[in-house]
Amino acid sequence: MFWDQVAGVYDLFEDMYNGRVYRGLGKQLAAIIAPDDIVLECACGTGAITTAIAPKCKKLVATDYSAGMLRQVMKKCRDLPNVAVRRADILRLNCKANRFDKVIAGNVIHLLDRPHAAVAELYRVCKPGGKVIIPTYVNLTGKNNWDKPLIRLFDLSGANFKRHFDAASYQHFFLDAGYANTSFFIIRGRMPCAVAVITK
Repeated sequence: MFWDQVAGVYDLFEDMYNGRVYRGLGKQLAAIIAPDDIVLECACGTGAITTAIAPKCKKLVATDYSAGMLRQVMKKCRDLPNVAVRRADILRLNCKANRFDKVIAGNVIHLLDRPHAAVAELYRVCKPGGKVIIPTYVNLTGKNNWDKPLIRLFDLSGANFKRHFDAASYQHFFLDAGYANTSFFIIRGRMPCAVAVITK
């Protein structure tokens, strides 16, 4: 599996290529987290968001499908007693509906064959009044060749971008699916990130 193979060098690559966004995303999401929140994070990767939000919440369940990524996040979180690390499929979460105050899935929607099904599952496990927070890489340049060499490298390596969003198409992705109560903000950097925040 591609993500198992790159887990050990993923942080280094992200920090070198897109460090402003990679470091800044967790800090900005932490500002949305409340002290009494029980949080689910899907596609936690190596834990860049996990370690930023864990000190802000009551409990955090960090999940990923990749065993290699989970090994990395477990190392980072060994001194964080409120973090539980689990393997999970974002399309079939093994938990009851209306369970979490905040549900986060960072930089994964563009990689999925069934992104709308994933969002529906994230929404299902979020409490009424809670928030589903979904950051995803976007193209803000207006050019079709945005990061084309990097995207081609990802595709050849096995990390296929199924969708290439810009800011407008990312908003439409949610609004067209019926998530009318959604706000958006952008984290700018070499590969910018748009953050969708759905209030349930």
